[in-house]
Amino acid sequence: MGNIESLVSACLMGLVVMAAAMACAGEATAPLNIASRLEPFVDDYLVGKMEGKIELRLHNPIPREVAIVHDQPWEGNNCHYHTVFQDGDIYRMYYRGTHIQFVNDKLTQAHPEVVCYAESKDGIHWTKPELGLVEFNGSKKNNLIWNGVGSHNLTPMKDANPNCAPNARYKALGGADKSGLTAFKSADGIHWSLLGDKPVITKGAFDSQNLAFWDSERGEYREYHREFREGRDIMTCTSKDFLNWTEPAFLEYQGGRKTQLYTNQVIPYYRAPHVFLGFPTRYVTGLGFLTPLNERVGKAHKRYGNDYTDGGFMTSRDALRFNVWGEAFLRPGPVWEGRWLYGGNYQNWGIVETRPEPAPAGMLPLLPADTPRELSIYATEGGWVGSANRMRRYVLRVDGFVSVQSPMVGGETVTKPLVFEGKRLVINFATSAAGSIRAEIQDAQGKPIEGFSLGDCPPIHGDLIEHTVRWKNGDDVSRLAGHPVRLRFALKDADLYSIRFQE
Repeated sequence: MGNIESLVSACLMGLVVMAAAMACAGEATAPLNIASRLEPFVDDYLVGKMEGKIELRLHNPIPREVAIVHDQPWEGNNCHYHTVFQDGDIYRMYYRGTHIQFVNDKLTQAHPEVVCYAESKDGIHWTKPELGLVEFNGSKKNNLIWNGVGSHNLTPMKDANPNCAPNARYKALGGADKSGLTAFKSADGIHWSLLGDKPVITKGAFDSQNLAFWDSERGEYREYHREFREGRDIMTCTSKDFLNWTEPAFLEYQGGRKTQLYTNQVIPYYRAPHVFLGFPTRYVTGLGFLTPLNERVGKAHKRYGNDYTDGGFMTSRDALRFNVWGEAFLRPGPVWEGRWLYGGNYQNWGIVETRPEPAPAGMLPLLPADTPRELSIYATEGGWVGSANRMRRYVLRVDGFVSVQSPMVGGETVTKPLVFEGKRLVINFATSAAGSIRAEIQDAQGKPIEGFSLGDCPPIHGDLIEHTVRWKNGDDVSRLAGHPVRLRFALKDADLYSIRFQE
């Protein structure tokens, strides 16, 4: 009986193991439910396989004009921690004003740190309104909004919480010392007051741009701030009321974080709020004195002269685990441009849409009203010396952070099984005149579905933010909605930035 019992026990154990393995396999192959969401190719979330010459390619923003010069006495040459967002018909910009001066090869601040405000009607041309709120050198004729606790890095946002109180429609975190981050509120984004009398987050190192926003996907406030873990790193925590926060936890990085990270600039992508984008300042140590300015700064503070910063890019789908790109999103550029500095190339927090620049007069007609807008971000340059520094505007196409890209030799990508809602497949893409994209819809096992094969899809050419994919029998894919499918894309000298199913 003992042998029979042992045999039965072993069989049962085998069945349990087999059932567990089958459950894991079923879980691993469960289709992704993308419904009708926009899905940007900022990571490999959708990618099942790639064949041929094809890759996910990070795109660098294109420099445009100097957006704003910080040349007032209360602003100075070391303005940092810019926040930019569109609020109805205006664009708002907030930033820290401070002036660094060299006295006997020592760095000193010419005046206490203050919080400044600027605004714009188009995100391109900025003004500094005379607000009359804060006194500086005996006068209130300035664009200052705050000069108390938190002035080092006050980072406002417009609260998207539908239950937000009207007198706290705008909120902010600020604070640089060990006591922690203090919460602020405002009814109009201009007049600010403390939301509480004590710091609300106390675990961390806070002399960076620490930020918070309403996470509409999870129904909570989400915060990101700096701390030390093998150098400069990032922590996050959550809150239901902006006052009581969970214990902060360090971010996790797929494949490592590549460099130290100073600022984080994490924000839900407004077109796909389930995807978080981060534009951190990457901190690299000990490169030596590259310019006379670095040497001069190094005499006053060696680390400031030997260490350098540039702009990075990272993404997350759960707010905690991030994929950090090894390549720079924003490089310092030629050495003689003066951006190879510690504290240079700080990207702002926030992404805004702006209208593309029209062609020079006499070349092309004015842009039509339905011309796709572009994304604008801003970054610091020209700090440390003189009486001012500035912010330059950079642009990207909408969804244009990363693409599935293939050269003319061609390549293909097939998605993981997915379930969608809608009637049309819409893509954001660009090709050369000789290049193309074709699309195929397969069943979950990878077999082309009749009428939606690659051969049924005429080559797609052009450069469009939204293009409906058509096959020989039309563009209606509604009969496939709710069923697991795979998407196959064949590219030649082309970029595919995002996909979406629409009604």
